[in-house]
Amino acid sequence: MTYEVAGDVAIPGPVTDRRHPSARKIGRMAGFWGRRKREDAEIEAQDAELGRKAGAALVAADERIRVTDDELAYAEIELGHDATKDLREALAAVRQHLGEAFHLHQLNHDEIPDTPEELRTRNARIVQLCEWAEDLLDDRTETLAESIARARRAPEIIAGIRSDVARLRDRLPALNASLERLSTRYSDAAMRTVLGNAAEAAQLLDFAEHSSEVSERRRDAGQREQANLALETAIEASRRAGTLVEAVDTFEIEALRAESTLAAIVDDSRDDLIVAQPLLSTPAVAAAAADLDAALRSLTPAGSKPDPFAELTRLRAANAALDAAVDKARERAARPVPSEAHVHHAIDDADRQIGVARSVISGHRGWIGADARTRLAEAERVRNDLLRFAGAIGEDDRDEAMGLARRAAHLAGEALQLAQRDIDSSRPDDWGNGGYGGRGMGGGMGGGSLAGGLLGGLVIGGLLDGMFD
Repeated sequence: MTYEVAGDVAIPGPVTDRRHPSARKIGRMAGFWGRRKREDAEIEAQDAELGRKAGAALVAADERIRVTDDELAYAEIELGHDATKDLREALAAVRQHLGEAFHLHQLNHDEIPDTPEELRTRNARIVQLCEWAEDLLDDRTETLAESIARARRAPEIIAGIRSDVARLRDRLPALNASLERLSTRYSDAAMRTVLGNAAEAAQLLDFAEHSSEVSERRRDAGQREQANLALETAIEASRRAGTLVEAVDTFEIEALRAESTLAAIVDDSRDDLIVAQPLLSTPAVAAAAADLDAALRSLTPAGSKPDPFAELTRLRAANAALDAAVDKARERAARPVPSEAHVHHAIDDADRQIGVARSVISGHRGWIGADARTRLAEAERVRNDLLRFAGAIGEDDRDEAMGLARRAAHLAGEALQLAQRDIDSSRPDDWGNGGYGGRGMGGGMGGGSLAGGLLGGLVIGGLLDGMFD
């Protein structure tokens, strides 16, 4: 770097290289080989690290197999032979594939020289196999961990089951009383989901208690697998009994909530029927209003037992249908539906626009670029969408059909404008003024430009199309 002196300050100036050309070349070569050596050193360091990682992974996986062997033996004692089948199969698979990893490691250290690429490939495979082995064993041991923990806590769990059974049995008399009271208020259809809950819960509680006793006897006899199966059965039976008991209280709360909601929707529905009166000339509104009125009339009369859930579902659906019909009728009134004749006129206009654009583009193929062709293709695609409205077009479809027709016409118009732009930009500047040398290709008729236009637009386009067919 050179420096320019300005007063007492040395300012860096432009960098110049005043060495002999051969010296500059040697410098560049030295820089190249320096970078190459650094890159080689980095690769060697990465390969060495991969080798260390492969060795460590192999040791860890081998140790994990030994530890899992011990865990499997303990799990078989706690859970039985069948319950540990997945872990046993996983260990066999891991041993098989870890044998491949040991073989690859042996190849890395035998007397046959290896290339860096061979060492790199083997070490990467060793790491892959060891990571797979660790993940598989983790998955299988985690699956058994909960069962093993439960087996260890079997006496505590059985005591909890017996406590739950006693507590739920104490609730059965009140549960039966609640069901009798609810049966006098609600219909059998409404009660069908909970009517047999007390009897079924009592059976499940007996079964949970019996299964707990079986689990204890089998465990004392050393039949761990059967003991654990009986324990799982007791846990599930107790859980289901509790769910059935709680469902009765939940039913009563939800039934009261449904009655309250039903009363509000009845008031809202009556108001909606009044609002819909001016729009009953619309068939959809009239039909929806009739359905809602029928739903209101079908409500359970006073003094009878209702099904508030079914009535609420039907009335809510009818109310929503009338709201939707009224909203649609109001929207249509604010924006009248076009007549069918108007829609067909729009489609005819789109056809004419597409026909004109297609004719111009076909007649000047050699001059027309991609933009105009793309617009025409899109216009034709949109026009094809209109084919599903063949024949009579209903009121519900006219807005969509009109939109598609206008879209197709607009695209065709854009295609025509772009095509005209391409034609104008490709046309010779002296078009119509005896171009191409005045009497050139057109002779003395001043038609040189016409001939050039034909050759550029039609003839050349046709020839190129033929050549590349």
